[in-house]
Amino acid sequence: MRKYAFIILTALSLVTGCSPTTKGADTQIIVSIEPLQYIVENIVGSDFTIETLVPANSSPETYEPTPRQRIAIDKAEIVFTTGLIPFEQKIVEKVARPEQLITLSNGIKLIEGDCGHCNHNHTHGIDPHIWTSPEELRIIARNAHNAIMRNYPDSTKYNEAYQKLDMELSQLSDWCRDKIESSTTQAFVIYHPALTYFARNYNIEQIAIENQGKEPSAKHMAEIIELSRKKDIKYLLYQVEFPRSMVEVIAQDMNIEPIEINPLDRNPVRFIKNVTDIITSN
Repeated sequence: MRKYAFIILTALSLVTGCSPTTKGADTQIIVSIEPLQYIVENIVGSDFTIETLVPANSSPETYEPTPRQRIAIDKAEIVFTTGLIPFEQKIVEKVARPEQLITLSNGIKLIEGDCGHCNHNHTHGIDPHIWTSPEELRIIARNAHNAIMRNYPDSTKYNEAYQKLDMELSQLSDWCRDKIESSTTQAFVIYHPALTYFARNYNIEQIAIENQGKEPSAKHMAEIIELSRKKDIKYLLYQVEFPRSMVEVIAQDMNIEPIEINPLDRNPVRFIKNVTDIITSN
């Protein structure tokens, strides 16, 4: 009986595709923000406990890791960040092993600019919202997959899961392009410029209410109102952290409808589809 039991256990270990079964779900992966969790989960499934540092409906701009999270970071198998958000820089100081830390923005053509966060010490004034566009998400997924495969080079199931995820993101990108090109949409208005990479990839203009992270001046608002009328824009997108009462006043002046969005949605595919539907419904 012992001989047969050994054979069965050996066969089961081969079927798992060399996933981290010796550590199981106690093996931790840390991600800085929720959209990154979607990417990692779609590659590793339930083989790891994945912890997101910034909780839902919190701003990465003002977030500070808790003492418990700092301990978890030190013990984690892999720590994934964008490398572009200020609090992520503090994580670098806490990582015990440099190989733990994976910067998922590597390989992305980053956009400098007039991002509203730039007054808050972003890395070299770079727009950090790389997870709001399918093409950048594909690079993020590829970087995550490469890091995972370095730790578990024989895992065929992680390879298969990544290929499936990449196909999903590629199809999403094609869908967005087709949707925008078949519409009359030339531009969209957003309170805080969180869709810069999306706008670049699909050749559409992002008109931001915020100017260098500050409330718009009367002159700036007049220019936006005139531009939105010329381009027949019907919606003002605004993020969940901004008070609707404040946004409604601006939307009323512009004679357009305010619509709440959440760029930090745990499911970035759902978020991108929602935004594309909104801006092409003019």
